[in-house]
Amino acid sequence: MTGSLIILAAYILDRIIGDPRWIPHPVIGMGKLISLVESGIRRYARSAVVLRWAGLLLPLIVVGAAYLLTWLTVILLGKIHPWLAIGAEVLLIATTIATKGLKDAGIAVYKELRSGDLPAARAALGMIVGRDTKELDEPEIVRGTVETIAENIVDAIISPLFYALIGGAPLAMAYRAVNTLDSMVGYKNEKYIHLGWASARLDDAANFIPARLTAILLVAAAWLKRLEPLRSWLTVWRDARLHPSPNSGFPESAVAGALGVRLGGYNVYHGVRSFRAYMGDPTRQFEEEDIRRTVALMFLSSWLFVLLCLAAEGIVRMVMLL
Repeated sequence: MTGSLIILAAYILDRIIGDPRWIPHPVIGMGKLISLVESGIRRYARSAVVLRWAGLLLPLIVVGAAYLLTWLTVILLGKIHPWLAIGAEVLLIATTIATKGLKDAGIAVYKELRSGDLPAARAALGMIVGRDTKELDEPEIVRGTVETIAENIVDAIISPLFYALIGGAPLAMAYRAVNTLDSMVGYKNEKYIHLGWASARLDDAANFIPARLTAILLVAAAWLKRLEPLRSWLTVWRDARLHPSPNSGFPESAVAGALGVRLGGYNVYHGVRSFRAYMGDPTRQFEEEDIRRTVALMFLSSWLFVLLCLAAEGIVRMVMLL
C-alpha cells in the first residue's frame, strides 16, 4: 500500500471511529513524558538563562522520542509481516488527526443551541475553548465554536496529514508531539516564558506551510459549497496576518470570508478581557447554522487534501516512469 493510500485509510478510519476512549491515545503518553522531562529540568535549572537553554532540550527529547518509538514500532512489526506495519501506520496516523472529534465537539454546541439550552451550549463550548463562556450570548457562542473549528483544521487535520505524506507515521507522530508541547508549555506567562519558547517557535514553524495550504483548500471548499470563495480569498489576503498567531489567522480568515461573518473581537480569559483583531466583514449576524457550515468546510477541505496527496503521489510515480 502506497503512502497516499495509507493516508486515505487513516483519514477514513478517523472519520468513522475518531478517538474511542477505550483505546489508549499517544497524546496521553506524550503529556506524561512532557511533565516528566519538565520536572527533571526544573529540578536542576533555576535561572532564566539556564531555563532558556533547557527550552531547546525539551522538544529535542519529546519530539525525538515520539519519532523514534513510532519508527521502531513500524519497523519491528514490518519484520513480522508487511501488513502489520501497514496496519500500524494507518492506526498511528489516524490517532494524530481529529476530524470526527472536531465535528462532534462542534455539533454538540449546535445541538444545545437548537434546543434553546444556552447554559448547556456554553458548557459544551467551554469544553473546547480556553475563554470564559458563562456569560456568552448565542452569537458569541457560535463565534467561539466557528473560530475553534476553523483554527483546528490546521493542527488537528492538515498538518499531521501533511507530515504523514512526507515521512509516514513517525513524522506525523513527531508533529503531534510538537503540537502537544505547544499546548502544554508554549505560553508567554511567567511559568513558561523561558522554558516554553522553543516549543512555541517549533510549533509555529511546523504549521507555517500547512496553515497557508489550509487557507487555499478552504477557499476551494467555499467554491464547491457555493459560498463566497472570492471573499474568502480576499479576507485571507487582508486579515490573516492580523491574528496574534502567525498561522491561526489563515484558516480563520478563510472561514470568516466564506461565511460572510466577522471573527475575532473581545474574549475573557480567567476574568481578564482581551481583544483579538477582527477578521472578515460582518455582512450578517451569526446564526447556529454557521457551526454546521464550518464543519462542512472542514470536511470538504480535508477531503481535498487527501485527494491532493493521492494526485501528488500519482504524478511523482508517472514522472519516475518516464
